[in-house]
Amino acid sequence: MKRCRFLAKGRLHHGVYRDGLLLDEAGEAHDPEAVTWLLPFTPGKVMGVALNYADHAEELGLSRPEEPALFWKPNNSLLPHKGVVRYPKGAEYLHYEVELAVVVGRPMRRVKAKDALDHVLGYTIANDLVVRDYVSNTFRPPIRAKGRDTFGPLGPFLVVEEVEDPQNLALRAYVNGELRQEGHTSRMLYSVAELLEYISEFMTLEPHDVLLTGTPKGISRVLPGDVMRLEIEGLGALENPIEEEA
Repeated sequence: MKRCRFLAKGRLHHGVYRDGLLLDEAGEAHDPEAVTWLLPFTPGKVMGVALNYADHAEELGLSRPEEPALFWKPNNSLLPHKGVVRYPKGAEYLHYEVELAVVVGRPMRRVKAKDALDHVLGYTIANDLVVRDYVSNTFRPPIRAKGRDTFGPLGPFLVVEEVEDPQNLALRAYVNGELRQEGHTSRMLYSVAELLEYISEFMTLEPHDVLLTGTPKGISRVLPGDVMRLEIEGLGALENPIEEEA
């Protein structure tokens, strides 16, 4: 089931996506191109994992982390499908990162990896946008680079009960229709279950908390006027245009 939230005809709807249409609570169909998309749920805590794909660490010239490298993705950064990403004035290098986002379904505390996926509600697509200018040993953790308003597109759906194995999903990122990034969740250094075990050992995870699981090799510069389209197998496509901030 692909759950979603959207505005249509002046009303907020909690619906599902089926056969190319959005169906609201009453079963009325809506054209996906004629609605205002919202985040598919209200996220709790949002955190990310840096360098969770070896090939991405290599393209940045960095060594693999000895344990999961976590950072916060502030909620002010979150943006729905079709929302406009604001390009910071003066920035030299902004890039996308296609990531599998895991949504917690029930409280987790000291949950072992073998049981971790039983606590997952579903999955969605995340774009962990970064201004590379602000990533250095001086600016760590990279909140200034990753935590800006509109720098966390998420959606378009919360997909529940359809993902049998989160370690068997293809990821792709397109810019203006050109394939720029491609990877597979089987190549994560730390699996979804291992990450949830690691985090829940020291932090309680609550329903609707979100974990961004890292990005593969293939980042490249994007500019105002570009349109990013991120796809994950079975989860749909997350699309956002970029405009220069006022």
